[in-house]
Amino acid sequence: MTAASGKVLFVDDDDALRTAAVQGLQLTGFEVAAFDNGPAALKALSRDFPGVVVSDVRMPGMDGLALFQRIQAIDPDIPVLLITGHGDVAMAVAALRDGVYDFVSKPFPMDRLTAAVGRALEKRGLVLDNRRLEEAAVQAPAGSPLLGETPVMQRLRATIAQLAEAEVDVLIQGETGVGKALVAQALHRGGPRRNRPMVTVNCAALPETVFESELFGVAGPGSGGLRSSVGRLERADRGVLFLDEVEGLAPAMQAKLLRVVEEREIWPVGAAEPRHLDLRIIAASKVDLVEPVREGLFRADLYYRLNVVTLVVPPLRERREDVPMLFGHFLAEAAARFRRPAPRLTPVVRDHLLGHDWPGNVRELAHYAERVVLGLPSAATADSAVPGEAEGLAERVERYEAMVIRETLAACDGDARTAMALLRTPRKTFYDKLRRHGIEIDSYRPSRRSS
Repeated sequence: MTAASGKVLFVDDDDALRTAAVQGLQLTGFEVAAFDNGPAALKALSRDFPGVVVSDVRMPGMDGLALFQRIQAIDPDIPVLLITGHGDVAMAVAALRDGVYDFVSKPFPMDRLTAAVGRALEKRGLVLDNRRLEEAAVQAPAGSPLLGETPVMQRLRATIAQLAEAEVDVLIQGETGVGKALVAQALHRGGPRRNRPMVTVNCAALPETVFESELFGVAGPGSGGLRSSVGRLERADRGVLFLDEVEGLAPAMQAKLLRVVEEREIWPVGAAEPRHLDLRIIAASKVDLVEPVREGLFRADLYYRLNVVTLVVPPLRERREDVPMLFGHFLAEAAARFRRPAPRLTPVVRDHLLGHDWPGNVRELAHYAERVVLGLPSAATADSAVPGEAEGLAERVERYEAMVIRETLAACDGDARTAMALLRTPRKTFYDKLRRHGIEIDSYRPSRRSS
């Protein structure tokens, strides 16, 4: 909630002052509701009221202090600003100690009132945002892999539930970090093969030199077809085979995989006969495979056999309304994992949540929540300069560039190709910047972080 997006309840029995103040606040961009007495204003308040109250102190019946006490009973975090006469300053100062947000002495310049209201609305916005984060963390279904209440996520979950029981192959499409592996797991857990293994093959990370032995296995010499090593595909027999980053398969590997998809059989290295498998195949791609097929980089026959049903997982920028719920969920998870209290939302963090495009999607948001819990600086939270030290434009640009690179690497788990694509930076330039800023890319890879 921005300062100008909240509501202002203005309470004063002086018609002329009330009219002038309301017009001044409205000209500044505030949404104002005017009342000439406290009881009428109270009817417009509730615990989730997204605004502040400005009230004169001296009014017949219920005065400003009594109104403040009644508002405290509704929600002590609703900011109340009091308008005081010259003789009421000492009383107003005492009221500040009791929880009144601020006071403005008559006669007041309009910019003094609007500035105080703006600050109060900023505070109220943070209070309500923190409450929503806490509620999101509590209300998030335990173990739910695909959080979000936007229509696109509701449709995705409904489609997954329909497809889970069907024995059809599925192609999952979505940008890096959107949760394609979570979709595959949901399809597996909801299907009839849930008690059988789901074997994952990262196609982009599998070297072509070991492709056959790793996937198909090796038959021992003179073994009558017995395996000296069992391949990953055979381990998935009667279960689910998940081909992650299938777009990374080299052409020769695509041809060998095609027979598996078509015939559901494998030829272990050195075997005299094929081995038939009962598989459900789920594939995932970061790109729309139509373009690689058109360019001759991906076999059309393999694409059409994988693409029985396509599920598209939306990027986070297309469901921004889900960001607070997701962040609250990840913040609570990170706080529990690191055994630290979940920090309160700050203006800098909130602005980053609402304004950032999240190119690394849900994975980037989860990493950001971890950094917030750990109190680590990032491109969004670092101070622009150390107070008292002069910093030129070039120095600021250099420091900001380093922070953006580090944040991007964290979002994509140190995957250099993905980072270069997200930053739209050529390979040589990318690595030159890593050296200049002293960034160790290995430190962002999961294997290095977990060791």
